[in-house]
Amino acid sequence: MDECQSDIPAHDGDLHVVAAAHHIVKALGTTKNLSDDLRKILIDLDAHLSLITSNIDSKGGKGFVEVEERLKRVERKIVIWESDQIMIWDSGPKEASDYLEAVDEVQTLIDSLRGLSMNENQKQKELLHRASSLLQMAMSRLEEELIHMLVKHKQQPESTYMPSPSSQTNVVYNESVVSLDNDSAKEASSKNSCSEKCGEYIFDLVPEHVIPDIKSIAKVMFASDYGQEFCEAFIGVRKEALEQHFDILKNGKLSIEDVLKMEWCSLSTEMNKWTWSMKIIFRVYLMSEKRLCDQVLGEFGSVNSFCFLEIAKTTILCLLNFGEAIAMGPQEPEKLLRLLDMYETLADLVIDIDALFSEDGGSFVRLEFHKLLEGLADSVKAAFNAFGVAVSSNGSLYPFPGGGVHPLSKYVMNYISMFPEYCSTLNLLLEDQHSDVASLVSEPQCVPTASLSTSCPMACHLRSITSSLESNLHNKSKLYKDEALQHIFLMNNLHYMVQKVKGSELRPFFGDEWIRKHNAKFQQHEMNYERVTWSSVVLLLKDDNPGSSSLSKSAFKEKCKGFSIAFEEVYKNQTSWCIPDPQLREDLRISTSLKVVHAYRTFLGRNPAHVDDKCIKHTVEDVEKLLLDLFEGSPRSLRNSRRMMKT
Repeated sequence: MDECQSDIPAHDGDLHVVAAAHHIVKALGTTKNLSDDLRKILIDLDAHLSLITSNIDSKGGKGFVEVEERLKRVERKIVIWESDQIMIWDSGPKEASDYLEAVDEVQTLIDSLRGLSMNENQKQKELLHRASSLLQMAMSRLEEELIHMLVKHKQQPESTYMPSPSSQTNVVYNESVVSLDNDSAKEASSKNSCSEKCGEYIFDLVPEHVIPDIKSIAKVMFASDYGQEFCEAFIGVRKEALEQHFDILKNGKLSIEDVLKMEWCSLSTEMNKWTWSMKIIFRVYLMSEKRLCDQVLGEFGSVNSFCFLEIAKTTILCLLNFGEAIAMGPQEPEKLLRLLDMYETLADLVIDIDALFSEDGGSFVRLEFHKLLEGLADSVKAAFNAFGVAVSSNGSLYPFPGGGVHPLSKYVMNYISMFPEYCSTLNLLLEDQHSDVASLVSEPQCVPTASLSTSCPMACHLRSITSSLESNLHNKSKLYKDEALQHIFLMNNLHYMVQKVKGSELRPFFGDEWIRKHNAKFQQHEMNYERVTWSSVVLLLKDDNPGSSSLSKSAFKEKCKGFSIAFEEVYKNQTSWCIPDPQLREDLRISTSLKVVHAYRTFLGRNPAHVDDKCIKHTVEDVEKLLLDLFEGSPRSLRNSRRMMKT
């Protein structure tokens, strides 16, 4: 007797039991409130009971007739779609449902046939082969349907979350160019760009109504042991979509070698893109991708996290490679703000990264990003120290023309004016160097009793940098041969430093005492300028005989001549000198005028009898007007002075 016939009931009572069981299964199958898993169990049981009944009726000879008929029916339903170019799910829900039912029927038949003992039954083998081939055909079609569905319904995030990072000023010090002015300083930090708008934002990668269709394909393919094929198709489409999103953010797939060879201008742009892309990729795309994976694959255990990791891996490696290249590269001062942006961005995202890749399979992602965060922290400290060294060691062979505000002063003050935005980060990263720097800065703000703002690590480092700047400026002032111009140069630069501190968020970190002290410094240089320049000129007008009422005409004429020569020499030199700040320039002109014009008017008033065009070259009004030409930075001679132009 064949083994397949051993399952046939031997007595009439057994036959009734099989019939009753078959009837119960059919009745249960009509119930609407059944889970998918229970419904499949009933379908499988129904098929197996049908085989037993078929075997009973045929006495084992024609036991697979009904199976073959059922196979033919589902075969027609599946094969007909192979010649149809229209996608099944595009044809409507009924067609999709019918197709899935047909696939379920094929799988049921396969399970039932495999559940019987073969015992060299050729018919059974033939049916099993036909059913398996049909199932493979259906799985290929479902894979195509899945890919089509994912591609067709792929959605982009709202345009609000897709702007490119704003163009940023590249902060580079150059002796011949003022690389950072007031306006560009506000742009140089990406913290002021639109990237701050990017918070967590989960959007639908595919429309909500499509998810059940994708899940229905997943369930059938996993139930048929084609889960790997489903995952490969799902990963392929979603991975490509994520990489397209990454390309939209205009991130180049750069190797570590490419990054290390880049010029600073290009590298700065790429660093800015990285901070923006990290926020978009993790806070928008990957969180949305994780939700899609949970929706589709949440009931399949570790398959879910595996697929998500495979989808994200290439993009994540690109971001990691760039960050690692930056961390291992040379840390020049101009990189500091970009490095701070990168560090703060990653520090802000670490919690999200840990949550997204919390499973064991994602442990390497968590580990690598934590290592990168440490590397960026070291890079920030190295670049900050390099910035301080660059300020103190910046040398010049020639004096800066006109004695105006040196580019180094502008570079340093505008650069550090952006540091308060990074106060918390810098305080954290500079804490281990705080005591060393505080001991070098003698100002009282660094003592323990000072306010939190003025005594924090960043504040002491800032005052250390400006102290180095002052020292450097004093060295640069010695390049001027004219002592008066030395004082103009130092007055200009110290005044500029004070104004930058007073007019920015630096003020709390420097404190009012620092401002008062440096106000006194530049005012002292203003007084020293007047002493060096005008004291000797005014001295020429001094009366040699205080007791006499007036000078002789020859003595008067000689003093007028000496004054005119000295005044014209000052005029010739100092019209080319520069005081860029209008208020400071006006204050110095008024102070000079009060001293010089008053002395000249007094001198002429004591000798009214000798005042005529033959004796005096410049009237009091002439001197007042000529003083207005000083410090404009445009060399003048008396021939093109205000007076000569008027005449």
